Amino acid sequence: MGIDLTGRTAFVSGSTQGIGLAIARRLAEAGARVAVNGRTAERVEEALTSLVAAGIAPELLLAAPGDVTTDEGLQTALDASGEVEILVNNLGIFGAAQALEVTDAEWQRYWDVNVMSAVRLIRATLPQMKEAGWGRVLNIASDSAIVTPAEMIHYGVSKTALLAVSRGFAKDAAGTGVTVNSVIAGPTYTEGVQDFVYQLVDPQLPWAEAEAEFMRLYRPQSLVQRLIRPEEIANMVVYLSSPLASATTGGALRVDGGYTDAILP
Repeated sequence: MGIDLTGRTAFVSGSTQGIGLAIARRLAEAGARVAVNGRTAERVEEALTSLVAAGIAPELLLAAPGDVTTDEGLQTALDASGEVEILVNNLGIFGAAQALEVTDAEWQRYWDVNVMSAVRLIRATLPQMKEAGWGRVLNIASDSAIVTPAEMIHYGVSKTALLAVSRGFAKDAAGTGVTVNSVIAGPTYTEGVQDFVYQLVDPQLPWAEAEAEFMRLYRPQSLVQRLIRPEEIANMVVYLSSPLASATTGGALRVDGGYTDAILP
């Protein structure tokens, strides 16, 4: 069951590091032209350099800098991408905070970045996908959408909303050949998550011990009992981006290491 995305163009928001960068790499390995997005041209160029060093052909990579939480930045990024056939809304922020201490401004910031950036990118790209009769929209959600951590309520609420965004736009695209899905990522290792872990456990611990302590204390439900790697999330994204997933839409698919203690989803 080979996956061949040759000739397709993908846009991955927030893809200069972590899960987004892994997704960009896997899509390019499957043959897609991938627009790498970040807020600054410098970060995007660094990401492109790392992808080329990893063996990705330069002609499969597009520089698409721009802050997609703003009208101007979103348009600049999409103008650099051409006609997008695969949209991956990966951009997101997260962090630990006491529930009663999260301000209105912080709630709004999480909503704007984690939810509205996805909505606005979908609005900008879905019409052309529907007209062409083929397209893929993927929203990177989180286990926190279902199992909201006490220390991340504001983040969890934004990811719960993203599940509804996916289901709703899937209905809008019904019968057009375009699929819209969410990918529920479990606790995943990235540089940002490493910083987050050290907010919760002894920052003097070596990383291997800190990871184990974090999983033991804060994510004991995980069945793999480790942090997921970004490539494992990317593998699901590439499958859902492919013709093989043509009958999968409106779904919330888990790559959570068994963290969510439920059958659906």
